[in-house]
Amino acid sequence: MPLWMQAFAWGAIAGGALLIGSAIAWRWTVPPQAVAFVMAFGAGVLISALAFELVGEAQETGGLMPTMSGFLVGAVVYVAANGALARLGARHRKRSGGQQPSEAEVSGSGNAIALGALLDGIPESVVLGLGLVGGASVNPAVLVAIFISNVPEGLSSTAGMKRSGRSSRYVFGLWGGIAVVSGLASLVGYTLLAGASGVTIAFITAIAAGAILAMVADTMIPEAFERQHMLTGLITALGFLVAFVVHALSG
Repeated sequence: MPLWMQAFAWGAIAGGALLIGSAIAWRWTVPPQAVAFVMAFGAGVLISALAFELVGEAQETGGLMPTMSGFLVGAVVYVAANGALARLGARHRKRSGGQQPSEAEVSGSGNAIALGALLDGIPESVVLGLGLVGGASVNPAVLVAIFISNVPEGLSSTAGMKRSGRSSRYVFGLWGGIAVVSGLASLVGYTLLAGASGVTIAFITAIAAGAILAMVADTMIPEAFERQHMLTGLITALGFLVAFVVHALSG
């Protein structure tokens, strides 16, 4: 299979994990404590992938300054965009309780939540495509980390959407669309940066890493902490450890 097709396929597969979590939450009522558990675990997985697979490799590829500047740019841009969407009704898009507003409560919140889901998913997908630049296969540790973290994201967000009265057509249309866009984002990450310099790849990788870490802190950890409290740190550490083991075994 050509590398550009692999880029699209791996991005779509990782994004498809959102549909798995969504289907679970739509079919069954998942206890809030369980949602918080898997969200904390997913946060730990992503943090580990950031540390060992993204920021570390970016620094080795392009140096410290491109990595630092890219990381800060990614975090600032994500926080600014997330703040704008929060004012439109997407602040609690990953919350499983009654925090998400309905369309009747906040007009346009459905579109804001959809844009927020895109904002959360695109950086993850771009790094999958970047992993194929100069290589023959996607980084397995990054792929596993994104897939594992996307399941609780889809689960928690869908539980909240269901509580706020959104339809199954909206919910599954949203996550199905995100899966396709994730594949396209991975494809773009590969095609636009094929042949790019190490400094450029490091800068773009670090932008994605900064955005992902800001997303974890802003949208995943609050949901985990609300229900688990004292166990959140332990569960997040377990997620970090599992992703580290995957990194060590794949290396």
